[in-house]
Amino acid sequence: MGSEAAAARPVVVTVNGERYEAVGVDPSTTLLEFLRTRTPVRGPKLGCGEGGCGACVVVVSRYDAVADEVIEFSASSCLTLLGSLHHCAVTTSEGIGNSRDGFHAVQRRLSGFHASQCGFCTPGMCMSIYSALAKADRCSARPAPPPGFSKLTAAEAEKAVSGNLCRCTGYRPIVDACKSFAADVDLEDLGLNAFWKKGAYDERADVGKLPAYSGGAAVYTFPEFLKSEIRSSMGQANGGAPAVAVTGDGWFHPKSVEEFHRLFDSKLFDERSVKIVASNTGSGVYKDQDLHDKYINISQIPELSAINRRSKGVEIGAVVSISKAIEILSDGGAVFRKIADHLSKVASPFVRNTATIGGNIIMAQRLSFPSDIATVLLAAGSTVTIQVAAKRMCITLEEFLKQPPCDSRTLLVSISIPDWGSDDGITFESFRAAPRPLGNAVSYVNSAFLARSSVDGSSGSHLIEDVCLAFGAFGAKHAIRAREVEEFLKGKLVSAPVILEAVRLLKGVVSPAEGTTHPEYRVSLAVSYLFRFLSSLANGLDEPENANVPNGSCTDGTTNGSANSSPEKHSNVDSSDLPIKSRQEMVFSDEYKPVGKPIEKTGAELQASGEAVYVDDIPAPKDCLYGAFIYSTHPHAHIKDVNFRSSLASQKVITVITAKDIPTGGENVGSCFPMLGDEALFVDPVSEFAGQNIGVVIAETQKYAYMAAKQAVIEYGTENLQPPILTIEDAVQHNSYFQVPPFLAPTPIGDFNQAMSEADHKIIDGEVKLESQYYFYMETQTALAIPDEDNCITLYVSTQLPELTQNIVARCLGIPYHNVRIITRRVGGGFGGKAMKAMHVAAACAVAAFKLRRPVRMYLDRKTDMIMAGGRHPMKVKYSVGFKSNGKITGLHFDLGMNGGISPDCSPVLPVAIVGALKKYNWGALSFDIKVCKTNVSSKSAMRAPGDVQGSFIAEAIVEHIASELSVDTNAVRRKNLHDFESLKVFYGKSAGDPSTYSLVTIFDKLASSPEYQQRAAMVERFNAGNRWKKRGISCVPITYDVRLRPTPGKVSIMNDGSIAVEVGGVEIGQGLWTKVKQMTAFALGQLCDDGGESLIDKVRVIQADTLSMIQGGFTGGSTTSETSCEAVRKSCAALVERMKPIKEKAGTLPWKSLIAQASMASVKLTEHAYWTPDPTFTTYLNYGAAISEVEVDVLTGETTILRSDLVYDCGQSLNPAVDLGQVEGAFVQGIGFFTNEEYATNSDGLVINDGTWTYKIPTVDTIPKQLNVELINSARDHKRVLSSKASGEPPLLLASSVHCAMREAIRAARKEFAGAGGSPLTFQMDVPATMPIVKELCGLDVVERYLESFAAKA
Repeated sequence: MGSEAAAARPVVVTVNGERYEAVGVDPSTTLLEFLRTRTPVRGPKLGCGEGGCGACVVVVSRYDAVADEVIEFSASSCLTLLGSLHHCAVTTSEGIGNSRDGFHAVQRRLSGFHASQCGFCTPGMCMSIYSALAKADRCSARPAPPPGFSKLTAAEAEKAVSGNLCRCTGYRPIVDACKSFAADVDLEDLGLNAFWKKGAYDERADVGKLPAYSGGAAVYTFPEFLKSEIRSSMGQANGGAPAVAVTGDGWFHPKSVEEFHRLFDSKLFDERSVKIVASNTGSGVYKDQDLHDKYINISQIPELSAINRRSKGVEIGAVVSISKAIEILSDGGAVFRKIADHLSKVASPFVRNTATIGGNIIMAQRLSFPSDIATVLLAAGSTVTIQVAAKRMCITLEEFLKQPPCDSRTLLVSISIPDWGSDDGITFESFRAAPRPLGNAVSYVNSAFLARSSVDGSSGSHLIEDVCLAFGAFGAKHAIRAREVEEFLKGKLVSAPVILEAVRLLKGVVSPAEGTTHPEYRVSLAVSYLFRFLSSLANGLDEPENANVPNGSCTDGTTNGSANSSPEKHSNVDSSDLPIKSRQEMVFSDEYKPVGKPIEKTGAELQASGEAVYVDDIPAPKDCLYGAFIYSTHPHAHIKDVNFRSSLASQKVITVITAKDIPTGGENVGSCFPMLGDEALFVDPVSEFAGQNIGVVIAETQKYAYMAAKQAVIEYGTENLQPPILTIEDAVQHNSYFQVPPFLAPTPIGDFNQAMSEADHKIIDGEVKLESQYYFYMETQTALAIPDEDNCITLYVSTQLPELTQNIVARCLGIPYHNVRIITRRVGGGFGGKAMKAMHVAAACAVAAFKLRRPVRMYLDRKTDMIMAGGRHPMKVKYSVGFKSNGKITGLHFDLGMNGGISPDCSPVLPVAIVGALKKYNWGALSFDIKVCKTNVSSKSAMRAPGDVQGSFIAEAIVEHIASELSVDTNAVRRKNLHDFESLKVFYGKSAGDPSTYSLVTIFDKLASSPEYQQRAAMVERFNAGNRWKKRGISCVPITYDVRLRPTPGKVSIMNDGSIAVEVGGVEIGQGLWTKVKQMTAFALGQLCDDGGESLIDKVRVIQADTLSMIQGGFTGGSTTSETSCEAVRKSCAALVERMKPIKEKAGTLPWKSLIAQASMASVKLTEHAYWTPDPTFTTYLNYGAAISEVEVDVLTGETTILRSDLVYDCGQSLNPAVDLGQVEGAFVQGIGFFTNEEYATNSDGLVINDGTWTYKIPTVDTIPKQLNVELINSARDHKRVLSSKASGEPPLLLASSVHCAMREAIRAARKEFAGAGGSPLTFQMDVPATMPIVKELCGLDVVERYLESFAAKA
């Protein structure tokens, strides 16, 4: 290229103040990859690779040498390319605080508010909060905050982590930690924490008790040496000949539009292998399908970053970030401010900070991206300036979107938005319906409307002079203007007949393309938004027939009711904008201290700083290789051949490991549930489900392995094979089932036929369906296999089943179990998903490492993980039930089919769990036929509360059906059918325990029979009477959960210095196992200490699970691992105490260290390994709880806001109330996801297609209850349980069905409202999950038309 390009120079960045030159780095390297492979940093994690989870958030700083100004912003390091960061400073969670230099206030407060469980997401949360604080404190216009606080507001604090995902905590404690920095927060409103005791008269909340924070004092600055380097390089550039800057191998940085086009004309590279980038956030949506060896970075072209404010409007350069555009528009007129508000709901803060306005528009034009920005700017009359070669033109955004997809030579220069601010007759509104209110979710439909109108004096309605109606994301190639509707409305006086005709015309315009999901729903949304807009311009149209009343039920007595029922003015404060509040009530006991104290989770600060080591954080061994699965996309086919298309990525393939590489004597086994059956590791030779492993691509880096796997071309054949069985219905038709062993089969109760003959009423044909749910642990499946001498191998695995994983790897390799060592320190979220499925990754790594004699590491990308994981069991239920006129049930029979997938896995265990949870009610007689279906889909496995959550919900669906048939309050039917202790014994046998431990009736009455509940229910009725377009529902649901105690090992070793090492069979997966074990160790050894053992807490270290050190470790699951591990440790400690008591009694008062020294001198054995087994007469016990949830449903969109949830859970004598509270809240919110929003979708071959953060939506901070109150009650003591404690990990998830039941009540109110106009029955089937499209469909897709028709008829 001659003088056109300067000599390449290495990319220079600083990381936490250290300078790095990126020499020999692949051009496609992301910042995250660089940080994790080329620096000691491990805080930023790979959670999704899409910018959709926040686990990788860092703070990036740029220095503007001309202005002598440093600009800081949070960014998603998994999308940010290293080549675009020359002379930038990067700060990670380790950089703001760590164990060596001291933790930052953000990290310490996250720990103290119990806001970290598995901890994998915590560094990203930490950086999002830190960035929000830094941004607020930089704002000079804000007043200085009081000491200890920041300039951040409580409302901003709630949104600071709006783009960060957490699967463990339920977000409430994270929000509290963040709000503790806000000067406008009442500290007394914050939840349980380690800084002051909630509710104690002598211990008030005080900022002085919080870890100190000095606002404005940045933790880091842009290094001075880097500033000097930048200034020096500028001087050199000014003195030399003009040339395109080049960094690294293959990065070009043109400084003008002309340079950009000269680059293309230079023929320096193949257009197919070059990528034009400004921020690269688009790769989160449209994944790179191959490596690129050349990049053109257009972000340094000054013209594209220009912002020009003129009297006619504002022109924004194409590479201006969305965050900067929001900032600019927020200072403008009403239209600009509304555009800014809409843009703030697009993506998440750390994506908006780097994503560009122009990039978003280009994706909409070229790739049919369902852009909100394009729609809103289209309605505002925007124009764009584009340049193709030497030709520059200015055209309307509408014209640009309609053009054929532009090529890579077409450069979008700027977007111009006219200023409508001075026109009083202008009305501008924008709307979006998405699974999450605060963004980070693509819209089902977005729309924006701009009208110029005048008020008609006689009618009070508006006369429309001109109007622009824009709609997008509904399933068209791009956003459109509804021209036909616009023309119809011009010159019209807005009235019901006019809106009705406009709506009818619109339905002909908004036409989703074939294959679009939920097409009828999307059309209905477009109609709703047009109606919402136009009705605001019509006088009297939207007045309710009944006077509106305020409702204070969600905010402890303060009202938040609607002003009227107009669709655009639902309430003074929109429910989705209500602040998050909470209350926690629990009883603390000193009886077994330090057991029972709400101490902080062990290692929480290390998790916040990013220093806690997960499997993928272990430094790569010498000569390490990396693997990625190639999987089948066909559900039943011969794999004839595997080839790789010609590409840059395919050149990175070292080898492919398949079934033929399993050693002689080894088995093709990937997982096995004891006594139930195996699942194959690799296809051999027939693929039995879409998503089955065909082989593992091996490459030099994980990135290369990911990309190479995408190049695989698989040749399938279906000759001589039966069609696949994919659904429950298919399995029933073909009689394809797994057998349930007799010892696992649940037992029927009573005579169903006799019971039905005694019934006054019968329901014969009831039905309900429940879909699957994906685990969405933040850390995907991962393993590192290191071959050792003498046919031995060590694996570091993220697993809940180290012992079974050891067995599988040994079987797979054909070697003795003692040759395989599995080590698991901590797991970044499990929920059952790191049980059976983790074995496949470990076994695949082991086979590859054994074959290649080199270490092999695998860390699954999120898509592959989701496709292979399996998840919760889908179920279909048909039931017949008999009942008396007073609601008393006489008998129930149900037929249940559940989709188990290709292998038994744990599926045969589920029937007893389903029936166990369903038995919470006295059904009189209970019979059932449960079929475990074998199908050609990925094996379904245990997921938090497997079977129990479905069984409990099925019971509620039946009870609600009965109440609807009898037209009585559902709670009356619930209460009528709760067990007394005698019937409890009949249904549960020995699990029922003693009468004093049966607390469910007391709990249910505490909630459902309380005056407050009756008042709230009445207020819901009044709210619904006064609001047409929003309806509320309230419901109270009880739960019963049967848990099983299992044998568990424990080992306690006291070192010569008095420090204590503890090993247990369980794995720390975020459930607080280590914390409870530490407390139990200190308590049990406390007999040897004068303070009862409290001083020993800090001397205890629980060490990682190691299958060669701790045998018979069992598995971590079923909610009882913590308590049984504690009991095993207590048994070990008891033996140690017995040995040392003589020394203690002889010496009298003696410091712990001296006591141990004397014991060591006396040759006392200071280690003890115990194996605890439960009493054969007490192997199970029941857990009880109940929850009230209140929701608000938007009848026009189907959006549900959870106003308030009150949970009461019987935790027994809690071993650690803070840990148990976290488990209750986290499980409940995970359950909310299952019941409302998590859509597990597959294609016609059974392949998962909702396979990432873009399409699969777990709860976020904006979808949790606006008020979440939790009470942990201490039920009667039971010495048979571990210090009278109870499980907390899984049972509370069942309480989330209260949200689904409340939604049903709200929908029922909506159907009742519109019954007069065609009507809907008040008895209806509502399946799981009840997503926005389902809710809207049940409310009525045509309610707007029916309302307008009835209104017109009355007129």
